[in-house]
Amino acid sequence: MKKTCFLAFCLWICLGSIVLADDYKASLFGIKSNGTTLNTNSIQKAIDYIHEKGGGRLVFYVGRYLTGTIQLKSNVTIHLEEGAILLGSTNIYDYNVTQTFPALVTAYNAQNIAITGKGVIDGQGREVAYNLLDQVHKGLLKDALINDRPAQRRPKGIYLRECKNVDISGVIVKNAAEWVVVCDQCENLKIDKLTVDSKAFWNNDGIDIVDCKNVLISNSFIDSSDDAICFKSHDATKLCENVEVRNCVARSSASGIKFGTVSSGGYKNFKIINNKIFDTHRSAITIATPDGGAVENILVDSLYAYNTGNAIYLRIGARWNKGRTGTMKNITIRNMHCEIAAGKADAGREYEGPVEDMPRNISPASIVGLPGQYISDVKLQNINIVYPGNSNPNYAFRGISNADLDSIPEMPAAYPEFSQFKELPAWGFYLRHAKNIQFENVTLTAKGKEYRPAFVFDDVQGATLSKMHIIDPQKQKKQVHSYRSTNIVQSK
Repeated sequence: MKKTCFLAFCLWICLGSIVLADDYKASLFGIKSNGTTLNTNSIQKAIDYIHEKGGGRLVFYVGRYLTGTIQLKSNVTIHLEEGAILLGSTNIYDYNVTQTFPALVTAYNAQNIAITGKGVIDGQGREVAYNLLDQVHKGLLKDALINDRPAQRRPKGIYLRECKNVDISGVIVKNAAEWVVVCDQCENLKIDKLTVDSKAFWNNDGIDIVDCKNVLISNSFIDSSDDAICFKSHDATKLCENVEVRNCVARSSASGIKFGTVSSGGYKNFKIINNKIFDTHRSAITIATPDGGAVENILVDSLYAYNTGNAIYLRIGARWNKGRTGTMKNITIRNMHCEIAAGKADAGREYEGPVEDMPRNISPASIVGLPGQYISDVKLQNINIVYPGNSNPNYAFRGISNADLDSIPEMPAAYPEFSQFKELPAWGFYLRHAKNIQFENVTLTAKGKEYRPAFVFDDVQGATLSKMHIIDPQKQKKQVHSYRSTNIVQSK
């Protein structure tokens, strides 16, 4: 059955998601391209009409088309020719703010829908967010404010819920007031040659895939003030599964590619192949399950990261798990090159990521479970990570004595972040509560002297290190330290 579903998805990808149908010019419906006429009703009328006629493309030519929330319906494509801009209204009341997830472009329970072309969707999100804030301050709208920023009613760029056979290709989506492209419980989803420019406000994830099945994200560029490509699982009865991310480039003031944070159901059968991350504040790849979800069968191959705050962070937590036990197993990361920033990797960006969990020197890549909840069966092959080194024990210190290692808190309910433990006792890899871990042909380079060893294993039950290359100017020390661990095997 799974094979049949996968073959059907591949066939849909090859043939296209929309059966060939008629084109309808936007101007036919009185939609104005002057950038000042509010076209919400006209665009919605056009979508409804095309839907009722059995489907087709609503084509926008050169111009600026001002609109509030519109809802795509089955068998309808919004096609933006080069030079066409779908422009979000700056009036918060032009959006569906009474719904849980307001957005500029929405769809619910639709099939065979698409957003295509070489045009732009511009949410004008900063102006929208500040206008929303003004209405909240005046008592006209209610919204939970965090640091005087609206947290609930900011419109997303695109929000699709429970849709099947979705194609988002070629367009530029930018300046959303919140997350930019969100697909929630969708099936058979193709995102190709998408550009996301997501720096209009705080908490602007680039692409969020939530509990979706059969997903391909390819050949896309994401520049975001929060996580660039983010997988989430909001429903404990569902999974994000059968997902491939290929040939993408991303920059983030949070993490480049992230599983979580919300992870109720989990993630299964992922391939993340030949992607590049640059100027990213946090981790190049984060896989976290703090909310009871199951994570298994994840392949990360050919990930290249430059000027990033951290390389790899794998974490089991117990935050909103409601008694359920999170698991993580069968993770393979191979053919990875990563260069860790000596300073703040996103410094100078308009919305920089926060400086947190200080004091600490540069954090290592980490694989951290919980007592009795081991991260298991992880393979790291052909990995090259370059660290700046020059850690200063007078600024932050964590030794490798039993007392020092025991002093590292478990923090099960904390937000999972590579820096959460502050100073860690290793500069290359720190592992705790893990089993069956394989390192093969891993090169760790510290450009400056390190007071810490390259590896620390704490409660690790089974690890092999073969063909290892450790380059550290501080040569007169043991580079692998283990504590409460068994079967740690090193070979040439």
